[in-house]
Amino acid sequence: MGVSGVAVVAAGPAAAQPLESHCGNETGNKSIEGFISHEDLRRSLQQIEQSSSGKVSVDVAGYSNQGREIWTARVGEGDTVVLIQSQIHGNEMHGTAALLDLLRKLGNNSERSTAIRKAVTVVAVPKINPDGGELDTRQNARAWADVVADFPQLAGARPAWNYSSRVGGFDVNRDFNPNLDYVPQPGDFPGNSASVGWYITPEAQTAREVYRSLEQEFGTVDVFADLHNQAACYTGVGMDDFTSLSISGRFISDPAQHGNWPKFNYDASRRVNVAAYDALQSGNSPQSKVTLYPQDTNLPGTALGSFALRGSATILFETRGQTQSWGQKQHGMLAKQVEDGLVGIIGSITDGTLDDIDPAQYELIPERMNVPRS
Repeated sequence: MGVSGVAVVAAGPAAAQPLESHCGNETGNKSIEGFISHEDLRRSLQQIEQSSSGKVSVDVAGYSNQGREIWTARVGEGDTVVLIQSQIHGNEMHGTAALLDLLRKLGNNSERSTAIRKAVTVVAVPKINPDGGELDTRQNARAWADVVADFPQLAGARPAWNYSSRVGGFDVNRDFNPNLDYVPQPGDFPGNSASVGWYITPEAQTAREVYRSLEQEFGTVDVFADLHNQAACYTGVGMDDFTSLSISGRFISDPAQHGNWPKFNYDASRRVNVAAYDALQSGNSPQSKVTLYPQDTNLPGTALGSFALRGSATILFETRGQTQSWGQKQHGMLAKQVEDGLVGIIGSITDGTLDDIDPAQYELIPERMNVPRS
């Protein structure tokens, strides 16, 4: 299933981890000092903008509930736009490092990067949930009372199902709605995982406005990638070790359930996923252990689900391990595989090969599965 013209740079060698070994998924306090803090991100983006001589432009798109900046970085002037978002769950951190490395690459003076910039416009949101990132929590930092203060019509409504009173925050990735002009109504709460969201968090509101502005500029946001992490102990059908990455382009079981969305294009999502998968297939490299995320999902309240309905080709990256159970293990390799998968997508657009991919190849990606237990 190779995609011609996509240059794949393999990560450093790492031994495969056989399934009979301990997968390392342990509870307890794990160091996250090697990941990128909010201030680290500020400095890195400033350096990238400066070293690229302005090829990468950095802006503040919005602010978190605690007042931290939510930055965007834009590079390229092509007619095809790729929007990439990371760390909507604060404890899922590898994508942020991957995006910074991608921006450094796309902002350099190489012949390949120059060609990409002519063909593609890449817009990155390296950390959409900076409060959760600083707190090392899945959720943001926003109380239900904050929501009612911003939306008085919700006084008396039951708190949204994705609100954690224990943490004091929302799973931001359930706060999206394909209707970008939706106004929260009390009868729509508390909702559930199969319902759309409400844009009641400033982080989702910021993501919406970034998406809206690109849609107004380009007509359609061609590709939307969302970078996440999953548990460490999965494998794949036919694999003899652990999967380091699961991907998916399926988040809507029936688009008609959510109204009339004529631009919904599941084949486009499948092609994008195949492009990323192909880019990571290099012999027995740990990066090649890519699986297909479970396909029995119906999540219209996610950014991926809502933006797919609006016509974006979508891809979910679920990198191995979250901070509480995995810490910083294999950080460099895991971030590199995300970067290489994204380069596979962007490269196939640049080379004009993306539309030639048979979307049926998507179903040949090994399915993710739990590790068999004896």
